[in-house]
Amino acid sequence: MNQFVHETRYPFTADQLFAFHERPDALNLLLPPWQRVRVISRTGGLAKGARVEFRIYIGPIPITWIAVHTEYKRNEIFVDEQQKGPFAYWRHAHIFIPNGAGCVLRDEIAYSLPLGLTPILGWILNRPLRRMFDYRHAVTAREVAAP
Repeated sequence: MNQFVHETRYPFTADQLFAFHERPDALNLLLPPWQRVRVISRTGGLAKGARVEFRIYIGPIPITWIAVHTEYKRNEIFVDEQQKGPFAYWRHAHIFIPNGAGCVLRDEIAYSLPLGLTPILGWILNRPLRRMFDYRHAVTAREVAAP
């Protein structure tokens, strides 16, 4: 099992950051333009039981990725877990930690690759994950700061 963590301290409250993530357009805004990913369907917002189906491409091969939300506490945390997709295991916790007048957004991802490849190839994913979350956190800052 590999672990990936990305944190950003914002001058916004947990309420403001969480409200952005609840917006209907937030998921599409957070998808980096260089990734071939498309949202096929989305139901339930961020609440427990919510479901998102993506079409992703690994090279030329289209893959269906289904994520289901397994935990939700408004302004504190929401968690999505892969139900179907390219990983043997994927759990992504979005954690909102009040910090003075602002908030820290902490993304914690635990994942395993199929076929027992995690010890061999897992470390390779950290670089694209870091790039993706740098992008996502920059979009979050821009959107929350917008009037």
